[in-house]
Amino acid sequence: MRNASVVTKFILLGIPHTEGLENMLFVLFLSFYIFTLMGNLLILLAIISSTRLHTPMYFFLCQLSVCDIFFPSVSSPKMLFYLSGNSRVISYAGCVSQLFFYHFLGCTECFLYTVMAYDRFVAICYPLRYMVIMNHRVCAILAMGTSFFGGIQATFLTTLTFQLPYCGVNDVDYYFCDIPVMLKLACADTSALEMVGFISVGLMPLSCFLLILTSYSCIVCSILQIRSPEGRRRAFSTCSAHLTAILLSFMPVVLIYLQPTPNPWLNATVQVLNNLVTPMLNPLIYSLRNKEVKYSLRKVLQQVAFFPEK
Repeated sequence: MRNASVVTKFILLGIPHTEGLENMLFVLFLSFYIFTLMGNLLILLAIISSTRLHTPMYFFLCQLSVCDIFFPSVSSPKMLFYLSGNSRVISYAGCVSQLFFYHFLGCTECFLYTVMAYDRFVAICYPLRYMVIMNHRVCAILAMGTSFFGGIQATFLTTLTFQLPYCGVNDVDYYFCDIPVMLKLACADTSALEMVGFISVGLMPLSCFLLILTSYSCIVCSILQIRSPEGRRRAFSTCSAHLTAILLSFMPVVLIYLQPTPNPWLNATVQVLNNLVTPMLNPLIYSLRNKEVKYSLRKVLQQVAFFPEK
């Protein structure tokens, strides 16, 4: 039997099988985190400073950059803190907050990718009505909707996880508090909750993916009807960045939450890539093949480099 004492704090054991690599991992993850913050801040500055980029597509890209700034910030600061030799202890409330905000931002991004796919669908399939359909009011409603439904999903998953009693063992065999590792520490039968969580975590991304697939099926049909090779190339170029970002975002969810037999080391590796590498790559994905963003970024960097001193 487990000790009946109620757990008030947890100990994060870190990424499995990485003992003795703390210094190397600290430098590596700190570099990823800094580049993620800098890249997404530059995208935000580039879009905000250029009136040419004040369109629905870039409005949603701004929201994605904000999510990509906060998403790695849920787990990275604490991970870097203990990798530098400090305490691995996290309070019960801190653990709840980590799980909630991780799923809130993750679900918000998932809904946001769906909205961005719809935006591309309207832009390519109904170009003459694009600004009428995607007006400021619609964009604001869609943006708020992604956060609202992300909050509902995160609240449900967090409540599901922490309604269980936690007593005795408080060693979290992971680098942050997430559903699979927390359920292992519960002092109750979790089989029914694991099934509900599995369905919930799987159903939401699957629904979003099917909606994205529908949007892009219509987009491909419309692009194939464009007679100009240059027109087809530009349309495909616009969508390729979004599709790349979608694959980088959705694949980790499938590997982590929907595998029949969880592998702690594989889960940690994939989740680190999802938490740090994907948000770092998104600014590159959306800027490298976009002349307008590159031009605006160049102007921002020139202003930063050559800003006259007062």
